[in-house]
Amino acid sequence: MKRNILTSQAATFAFSAENQKKLKDIIQKYPKGRQASAVMPALDLAQRQNAGWLPREAIETIAELLEMPAIKVWEVASFYTMYNLNPVGKHVVQVCRTTSCWLRGSDAVLEACKKHTGADVGKISEDGLFSVVEVECLGACVNAPMVQINDDYYEDLDAAKMEDIIEKLRDGQEVKRGPQVDRLNSAPVGGAKTLR
Repeated sequence: MKRNILTSQAATFAFSAENQKKLKDIIQKYPKGRQASAVMPALDLAQRQNAGWLPREAIETIAELLEMPAIKVWEVASFYTMYNLNPVGKHVVQVCRTTSCWLRGSDAVLEACKKHTGADVGKISEDGLFSVVEVECLGACVNAPMVQINDDYYEDLDAAKMEDIIEKLRDGQEVKRGPQVDRLNSAPVGGAKTLR
């Protein structure tokens, strides 16, 4: 996924009063002089406040609050793909493309995402609801293929199940998280097969 940074961004960023309190509580968990350790939760808090992405000003604000060089905050924000450096849709659909998911049909899942969201990979849908990105392993290989949408995993997918999830999200409906087949977490499909 291309992770270029927008050249024109919002002119200001400030944590809300509620998030200032949360950030203060987070920073207090670290020993004096080690507040830079709060950089990842601070980035997450800023991203959640700012419609799912981190403007340059948020990164600079975090650097100032944590008393660390801005380049160090940039290094963290640009290294981890969970931080978005450009605007994203309301629902960020991350399609796992690693071997397990690919062998079990992630190509069809990705095509369903692109077709039914109207967003190409790395883009935002015209209605602003969806962004589609390809990612490396999300750690749910036993339930392949899978996607992560915002904070939630949707597993054991095919094109039809992915289309259904997208349509429910578009309509504001509740969507069942986790396995989309008759399976409890990562147990075998259909239930336990041993010790019967």
